Amino acid sequence: MGKLDGKVAVVTGSSRGIGRGVALVLAENGATVYVTGRTVTPGQYYLPGTVGETAAQCSERGGKGIAVQVDHGNDEQVAALFEQVKREQGRVDILVNNAFQLSLGLIVPKPFWEKPLSNLEMLQVGVRSNYTAAWHDAQIMVPQKSGLIVAIAGYAGVTYTYGPIFGTCKSAVDRMARDMAIELKPHHVASISLWQGLTFSEIAEYNIAANPEMKKTIVSNPLIGASVEHPGRVIAALAADPDVMQRSGGTFITAEVAQDYGITDIDGKIIPSLREQRGSPIWQPV
Repeated sequence: MGKLDGKVAVVTGSSRGIGRGVALVLAENGATVYVTGRTVTPGQYYLPGTVGETAAQCSERGGKGIAVQVDHGNDEQVAALFEQVKREQGRVDILVNNAFQLSLGLIVPKPFWEKPLSNLEMLQVGVRSNYTAAWHDAQIMVPQKSGLIVAIAGYAGVTYTYGPIFGTCKSAVDRMARDMAIELKPHHVASISLWQGLTFSEIAEYNIAANPEMKKTIVSNPLIGASVEHPGRVIAALAADPDVMQRSGGTFITAEVAQDYGITDIDGKIIPSLREQRGSPIWQPV
């Protein structure tokens, strides 16, 4: 018996990266997981991973993976996703807002005025997409009087990382999760934001290989990085915690929540908090 047996989860942007890791762990704990993303054909994107592959791996882990092609910048596709989940399952227990448009050239050390305005796409898929998914999701969770919404954010919410748009997006996600928690609290639905440090996603490994100097910075030091499944272990523990409402509205460092629950990474490593080096969350539970 898994601790999430009978639970239904939606993990946005889960064809690869953190989303994929979270989806796999939730499925391993018994959940039915809706895997969303744009990539459906292998080789369609320069990085590996498709929604179908992740969904299949979820089923192999013991849960059930359901692949749905969704562009989270398209409101109609997001609406159709939640209509499908409600029709097929009748409920949603966990929403992980992970989808984020990492613009090409994001990590290039140039000032913002020398980067293209197209980088504003991170506000579309990364901030607006979180709100849109939560808006649809809340209409299912509120009537059922239960649920957990998790936003994937990071230390960039309070410390300079890659430029002003990236920092603006991550700080906005934290505040959005907090204010949603205020309105969701009477309905026993929790809203939490989690801060990730370096996570060994496909894009992180690609960027570090292409830019070895990144290894020298606290932001992308491989020695303190986590696997993509580490945040999934933390989210699974939160989803199974009967007292999760006590955390609702707060922004938390994933590594610290992991230590609260006695969670290690897949290799047994304890992921360190970078609170002292990179800053502390602003928002506390409501």
